[in-house]
Amino acid sequence: MQYTLIKTDGNARVCLMETRRGQVNTPAFLPVGTLGTVKAMAPEELEDIGAEIILCNTYHLYLRPGHSVISSLGGIHSFMNWNRTILSDSGGFQVFSLSALRKIEEAGVHFKSHLDGSMHFIGPREAMEIQSSLGSDIAMVLDDCPPYPSPYEYALESLKRTTRWAAQCKEHHRRMHDEKQIPPNPPLLKEGEGGFPNYLSGMVNRELDQYLFGIVQGSLYKDLRKRSAEDLIDIGFDGYAAGGLSVGEPREEMHEMIYVTAPMLPNDRPRYLMGIGDLKDVIAGVEAGFDMFDCVMPTRNARNGTLFTSKGKISIKREEFKADRRPLDPDCTCYTCKHYSRGYLRHIFLSKEILSMRLNTIHNLYFYFHFFRDMRKSIREGTFQSFKKRWEVILP
Repeated sequence: MQYTLIKTDGNARVCLMETRRGQVNTPAFLPVGTLGTVKAMAPEELEDIGAEIILCNTYHLYLRPGHSVISSLGGIHSFMNWNRTILSDSGGFQVFSLSALRKIEEAGVHFKSHLDGSMHFIGPREAMEIQSSLGSDIAMVLDDCPPYPSPYEYALESLKRTTRWAAQCKEHHRRMHDEKQIPPNPPLLKEGEGGFPNYLSGMVNRELDQYLFGIVQGSLYKDLRKRSAEDLIDIGFDGYAAGGLSVGEPREEMHEMIYVTAPMLPNDRPRYLMGIGDLKDVIAGVEAGFDMFDCVMPTRNARNGTLFTSKGKISIKREEFKADRRPLDPDCTCYTCKHYSRGYLRHIFLSKEILSMRLNTIHNLYFYFHFFRDMRKSIREGTFQSFKKRWEVILP
């Protein structure tokens, strides 16, 4: 992966990541398109407000409509009409957080679908084959995400399993990448059927230009985080992520792991802090040296009526906004703020109009992208600490 360091301010850094789909300026925010869509947003709108990369979810797309369907329709970019960079997570976190029944073994994990109760299996090979079939630009290794809290012995075994799976993921991915082959479309399974066919005997030629990131685990144990990072660096990946955070631990402990983990990772590779989107946590991550962040917070909050402004978060449902003529944020130039009043936004939210979700989401994502743009600017100008102090006063 071509990854160029442009400027640093302490450990905070501005970089340029380039994939075949275009450039990504970091620090970067990845809107979450779990099911192949960022909720309430058209792809053209995402690009217009500043999105350069989005995240899609392997677990959800595997279950519905199925990676084979997406592959038969031209891959994930064509399927969702998004021509810029896409990162697909491996589905590991969703397997461990959404499945009511799961059984972990050396080869992978058996799990029950949260949709229909059917049983499925995903191991390192399957995780790579699914993501290759999707055709994302960046794939993630399959990892074992331990819950919080986890005893040291459990976290250690989970780490070892993650390292073994990471090595296997790289080998399967390397084989497909070197041969520029991905699995053929399998026969479509009937609704409710589980299982995963063996594709290795039926490889077909198809373009494959996909980068692979490793995921550091280790719960809240510094020595385990260090061991995990060193093991992954020995294996060698195009980028490195920190997983297993923001899973219920106190914010102070999460920040400690953020600051501990970032310096362990190579300077010449992207550093991805997975599942982190609260802006206070983002600032800590950038200060530590992380480059990429994803979270459902701006879109989910928008649908729930919580909106971000330059003065802090507001709940648009509050009575005080009933006859408020002002724009949501006078300092914002997004479509929503240029055309609609707080009073109107409150009215359509309480009326449960679909337009409310769209206007709120446009604003929140615009706010996030401009927050990241201004943060990059502060790093380039050497004023990141001033940026941090100003927002620490505003953010809850």
